[in-house]
Amino acid sequence: MKFWILLVCLIPSLAVADIYKSVDADGHVTYSSAPIKGAKKIVLTPSGSSAPDHSRASAASHDFPKVNEDTQKGRDGSRRKILEDELKAEEGLLNTARQGQQVAEEHRPKDNERIKELTKQVDLHQTNIAALKTELSKLK
Repeated sequence: MKFWILLVCLIPSLAVADIYKSVDADGHVTYSSAPIKGAKKIVLTPSGSSAPDHSRASAASHDFPKVNEDTQKGRDGSRRKILEDELKAEEGLLNTARQGQQVAEEHRPKDNERIKELTKQVDLHQTNIAALKTELSKLK
């Protein structure tokens, strides 16, 4: 059904019939060229050209507020500090998880569920550390 709406939008000369849209209690959408009880008429306006209008996007880009260099450096410094603090915390959590994993493997080698859970924690902390290092490497 979406195909027909797209077709009507792209070829304005075919848009001679009214289109109605209704949504039932279950959220199912129905489009029709005949009026349906509770349906709303969709008004389509043909555009002058088929090319997208980029004038708004280009106009907005030069109006976008800019930050001066010192402010940006301050923000980058704050971001670096936050990421470094998070990295330190994750490295601490990784060490704790590894110690717990080692203790479980030595003292409770048959407790596979506990060892699996600790292994997941170690993997999670390693993944987090890798992501934090990637973010830190992107900073200037």
